[in-house]
Amino acid sequence: MTFTGRPATANTAVVRQARDFLFDHATDYQGAVDGFTWPELNEFNFAIEWFDVIAGEHPDRPAVMIADEDGTARSWSYAELSRRSDQVANWLTAQGMRRGDHMIVMLPNTIELWEVLFGLLKIGGVAIPTSTLLSSGDLAFRADKAEAKFVIAPSSLEHRFDLVPRHVKKIAVGATTPSGWVNFARSEQARADFTPSGPTPAQDTCLLYFTSGTTAQPKLVRHTQVSYPVGHLSTMWWLGVRPGDIHLNISSPGWGKHAWSNFFGPFLAQATVFIVGYDRFDANSLMAVMERHQVSTFCAPPTVWRMLIQADLSQLTKPPRELVGAGEPLNPEVINQVRAAWGGTIRDGFGQTEMTCAIGNSPGQPVKDGSMGRPMPGYDIVLLDPASGEVASDHGEICLPINQPLLPLATGYYKNTEMTAAAYHGGYYHTGDLADRDADGYLTYVGRADDVFKASDYKISPFELESILLEHPLVTEVAIVPSPDPLRAAVPKAFIHLVEGLETGAHEAARSIFAFARTRLSGYQRVRIIEFTRGLPKTISGKIRRAELREQEAVHAGCDRNTDEFFERDFREPQTSAAR
Repeated sequence: MTFTGRPATANTAVVRQARDFLFDHATDYQGAVDGFTWPELNEFNFAIEWFDVIAGEHPDRPAVMIADEDGTARSWSYAELSRRSDQVANWLTAQGMRRGDHMIVMLPNTIELWEVLFGLLKIGGVAIPTSTLLSSGDLAFRADKAEAKFVIAPSSLEHRFDLVPRHVKKIAVGATTPSGWVNFARSEQARADFTPSGPTPAQDTCLLYFTSGTTAQPKLVRHTQVSYPVGHLSTMWWLGVRPGDIHLNISSPGWGKHAWSNFFGPFLAQATVFIVGYDRFDANSLMAVMERHQVSTFCAPPTVWRMLIQADLSQLTKPPRELVGAGEPLNPEVINQVRAAWGGTIRDGFGQTEMTCAIGNSPGQPVKDGSMGRPMPGYDIVLLDPASGEVASDHGEICLPINQPLLPLATGYYKNTEMTAAAYHGGYYHTGDLADRDADGYLTYVGRADDVFKASDYKISPFELESILLEHPLVTEVAIVPSPDPLRAAVPKAFIHLVEGLETGAHEAARSIFAFARTRLSGYQRVRIIEFTRGLPKTISGKIRRAELREQEAVHAGCDRNTDEFFERDFREPQTSAAR
């Protein structure tokens, strides 16, 4: 039987019109910004009114392709995933799921993840994407906080749910079925023609995302049926992904970036989501797989880009057309090395779990190294002075005006009016991130408002200093925090993870890094203390927990130095001031 998908609706047409406008202005920044408006939707179901419609138009196009480290891959077409998600929706309904019910989705990058997410969308269920690295305590906290009625996870991880209440229905993916769980494989016997219970209101909850919690307990971000599903039109445009592209994004499920580039962005563009499975990341293996499968658009976090430049980039003879970095700003050294090897420029972007891509270097536009670009179509970016709260022209907190509803912005934090009020006030959504804006409108990331500190009454941006130190060949990762100082109030201290297999001793490494910093940093910025570490504290999503390092340093400062701690004053010439 020929697969026909579902017929387009008026909602499909409205979203397609907005999407095609961005395609028509793919490299026309000003035209896109001036002419784009967010679609107005009272009802919308991304799975039924978008994906299934595209599946009918391009049934054989691969929707998801998953490759092993050796390059062998299996793909699932738009038609296959449309049918299969109908089965999953019918089966979940038979398990008791109803519109508005919450499910913790703790799955790796296997096809079941996409089947479940689409099945939930069709029902109107609420997905709570969750990392597979979470502990029993983390999962119990999330199940309670998010009021989960269902969980789905690999059967091998069933022991992690021992603290989750019994009334939560547990679904296992895998060959075995733990006691008290239901096996997801049974969904393969369900009917493949799902009929929704009715239209999906646009403002219904679609996703609940726990933030990574770099400074406090994770917040639970609420997204609607349009804020991410339609709001990621800005992300699609920033990525530069087009129909038929093979799009590779290195991201773990459970975090907003996975939805950005492994779900909504590529599917809005009618592209293929490409996944590379690996037990341990290897840059050479990744490039071999990219070459074999002709990856055309590529997005990766800074950690991956830094690993790539340590390998031989020239082995990739057909680099992707679009190169994108996200998660944290990229330092210029990485951008320059990739440009020299691949001929393309990594384009940075900015957003949060609470929104889609809001700022970025878009395709075909001049890229200023170190800048994260300009506001995306549909976004008005305002900088507010952190002290006065007044609008500033060149430096301030990145904020979004909310006097009128902004489609891609989360509606707040689930059942937490206090946190919502703290972020959404005074007519703005406050990101907590600081940026500088130049005369051309380009924004450069300064850092989290909580991370910026003063030394000798000068403001210090940790990211700016970190970007410089990362250019040193011995430095793999670095985090800058203030170290209390009786004269300057604070001085910059660098926690550094050195490259693996280093033959140079710690003392000589410190000497070299201090000398390098003196040539690249102004006097007030100079790193005064270095501490070598085997690993920096991070959230599960991979972001450095500078707050933890700040607390550690506040307690340690003034005590006897650690064996891996070095002071700049120890490496100066005798006639140079020895002040710390």
